[in-house]
Amino acid sequence: MPDIDTAPVTQTGQSVPLEPPGEGASGGRGAFRALRHRNYRLYFFGQLTSLAGTWMQSAAQAWLVLKLTNSSTMLGVVSFAQFTPILLVGLFAGVIVDRLDRRRLIITTQILLMLSAFTLAALTWTGAVRVEYVIILAAFNGTVSSFDMPGRQSFVVEMVGYEDLANAIALNSMMFNSARMLGPAAAGLLIAWLGIGTCFFLNGVSFLAVIWSLFQMEIPARVIAGAGARMYHQLREGLAYVWSNRPIFYQMALAAVTNGFGYTYLVLVPLFARNVLHGDARTFGFLVGVQGLGSVVGAATLASRVTTRGIRNNLIAGLFLSAAGIVVFGMSRSIALSMAAQFVIGTGLTNFRASNNTLVQMFVSDDLRGRVMSTYQLATVGMAPLGALEVGYLGSHLGPMQAVVICGAVTMISGIVLLTRLKSIGMDAPRS
Repeated sequence: MPDIDTAPVTQTGQSVPLEPPGEGASGGRGAFRALRHRNYRLYFFGQLTSLAGTWMQSAAQAWLVLKLTNSSTMLGVVSFAQFTPILLVGLFAGVIVDRLDRRRLIITTQILLMLSAFTLAALTWTGAVRVEYVIILAAFNGTVSSFDMPGRQSFVVEMVGYEDLANAIALNSMMFNSARMLGPAAAGLLIAWLGIGTCFFLNGVSFLAVIWSLFQMEIPARVIAGAGARMYHQLREGLAYVWSNRPIFYQMALAAVTNGFGYTYLVLVPLFARNVLHGDARTFGFLVGVQGLGSVVGAATLASRVTTRGIRNNLIAGLFLSAAGIVVFGMSRSIALSMAAQFVIGTGLTNFRASNNTLVQMFVSDDLRGRVMSTYQLATVGMAPLGALEVGYLGSHLGPMQAVVICGAVTMISGIVLLTRLKSIGMDAPRS
């Protein structure tokens, strides 16, 4: 069984380095070393702007659904609609990502998501918005994201190379969660001052930043292996790669359980803000925003880790930390305690997800990267529709507090299983 400390050999016979050369555990050029690459600098700041808008829309959309329906079930249905396309087309999207120029693909997906945001803004401003329209647009966004997410994850190595890949993934997490801190908090204020539609419009405008940054990049042409092969054959090739590489397989299985049935407690946060904590849109925005703050702190810690030992330790610690935070959040009736729990969840969640992503990417040959990352996307995001429906159902029948505690318990059990399977998944301590 492959050991996670052993550099895997790609199908082209080239070994993928698991440790940045010459840096070891010391961190070498520092926690922000991936920013020395011009292309990645452009991407980082453009994507940060766009993601802030995306998180602003996410919070505003949840509040809009709650305003229209006051139903935890409908919150789950909208989430189900957004993530179901990943189950349906996610694996085939990976084949497309490996066949096309990834930068052009991302530009196309960003333009489509921008148009969707402007459409939702127009519907809201004109008073024509209905929950059915929100569901349709959520499904459209999910379909586009099925191509966008593996495309962006696969594109990172083209900007920074293998040497700074782990650091770039950590910085991506920092960027993502900085946006998650800023976006929902801004949404809470904007909803109170200017209305929900403004959030959707500003999200559409924010996509211009990342589209501009992608056009400014200078990326060498990528050799596309097997471009003439049949799609079904390439799909089977990617799945066989994941199945035969047991560390990757078990990492994905762990991600599927935790992201599908643990972290989906987020579906109920707007209900918590209003019905349990007796707050308003600003309360909801700050609950999500403080989790983003915790995530930034977690990502900053992770960015300085470059060894597999440090990354896997963060994976385990993050899983247990986030599980404990979810349980506390589910039991809390105090805004202060709920905020503290969200901060802890954010710190743990970032360490788990970014470490999981990094350890998966360290084993992937570049000609299969799109297919493997689409499979990873299926594991991390594709299970969310089922989890969203489950959590929405539990919230309606058992109550939101009990549903969230169950989510925390599922995450905790996943951590215990991980500890008992360390040797099996090649994550045991390095041999002396």
